[in-house]
Amino acid sequence: MTPTAIMQRRYSTKAFDPARKISAADWQELENVMRLSASSVNSQPWHFLVLESDDAKQRFARAGTDDKYAFNSPKITDASHVVLFCTRSTLDDDYLNHLLDTEASDGRFKKDDEFSAMMDGARRLFIDLHRHDLKDLQHWMDKQVYLNYGSLLYAASSLNIDAVPLEGIDPVALDAEFGLREKGFNALVAVSLGYRAADDFNAELPKSRLPADEIFTRL
Repeated sequence: MTPTAIMQRRYSTKAFDPARKISAADWQELENVMRLSASSVNSQPWHFLVLESDDAKQRFARAGTDDKYAFNSPKITDASHVVLFCTRSTLDDDYLNHLLDTEASDGRFKKDDEFSAMMDGARRLFIDLHRHDLKDLQHWMDKQVYLNYGSLLYAASSLNIDAVPLEGIDPVALDAEFGLREKGFNALVAVSLGYRAADDFNAELPKSRLPADEIFTRL
């Protein structure tokens, strides 16, 4: 499929077929996409809680949607997989050193050489800008996670896998249910993935977007 065809196929799935599951090979592709997603200064401030079992999805629904967002609960329990995107609660020295060590072991540079110091300095420059000057570090990290979020939606459509992004969840309750804060993460947003049900009303509706001449300025 062309990129346009992939985007044309993608839509927000309102009902999943609970009998259809994503294959292990396709799921591995999607996990690869999440791992390889772009992030500012390669900060990778994310963690992914992947829910595959019925029990895990029921726990998610009970904590995260049944109370305030019950209309989203079937999108959780009927999906093949659910990913809860989490943001790191901090970017401390231990984590930044871990990033640098990983980049060195992956061959991007030799540890402790000039380029290593330059990469570390540039990363800390931008992080400290958001930590101290703009005072929006958590929001900045959330934006990096949303870059990943979009990549997953695109990749799923390229594999003919259906998905729905879900902001209608209770992140605070999900933090407590899965002990995320104790692990250094905060729930942000979720994606349910699988295959559309035959009666999904949204599947056949025409896509609606603002016209190109309204949203592009070409200079």
